[in-house]
Amino acid sequence: MAKLGKRTKAAREAFAGKENITVEDAVALIKANAQAKFDETLEIAMNLGVDPRHADQMVRGVVALPNGTGKTVRVAVFARGAKADEAKEAGADIVGAEDLMETIQGGKIEFDRCIATPDMMPLVGRLGKVLGPRNLMPNPKVGTVTMDVKAAVEAAKGGEVQFKVEKAGVIHGGIGKVSFTEEQLAQNVRAFVEAVTKAKPAGAKGTYLKKVSLSSTMGPGVSLDLTSATGN
Repeated sequence: MAKLGKRTKAAREAFAGKENITVEDAVALIKANAQAKFDETLEIAMNLGVDPRHADQMVRGVVALPNGTGKTVRVAVFARGAKADEAKEAGADIVGAEDLMETIQGGKIEFDRCIATPDMMPLVGRLGKVLGPRNLMPNPKVGTVTMDVKAAVEAAKGGEVQFKVEKAGVIHGGIGKVSFTEEQLAQNVRAFVEAVTKAKPAGAKGTYLKKVSLSSTMGPGVSLDLTSATGN
């Protein structure tokens, strides 16, 4: 534990006094101080000037990161017949209908993304209390309720990331691994920020983008210069 304490202390000292820095400087700082024994995730947190309790201030969407997430995404698909076959051929990990619903109701959730064809939504709707809190409920707004099952599965497997604002007006996301190059991570950061910026809801008042911070899974956070993050 003492060794871990030294690492944590060293990382905090390296981050001390550094805030509102460029994306490139932040990524370099995080990569240099990621000392865990596993490949840490680069995590982003965005503070937005919205109150998601109001429907016209909800922020949600999807972004295809230019360099993927570095994570293996397990995909479940609710479909029947030809669409079920299409899902399997596209690489879906789990495909089913009533059987899949029963598995989920039994507490077995072995997937990171859930996709459904529109005709399956009455069935999937029964799982709202289970899938909803985990942000796994299929939704047409983010392309997970669709007849184009092949494209949806391939997008999920290829590094597409969904985002949804939380109660405090914060969006969190994993946007790559610290083993990525600095350029790859910087590109992913800007793609994520751009997608959230474009998803600004009609009801947002005042300053929409308040703060953007980056960190590794085990490391301290650092705030970004918003001009650098947005490219404006």
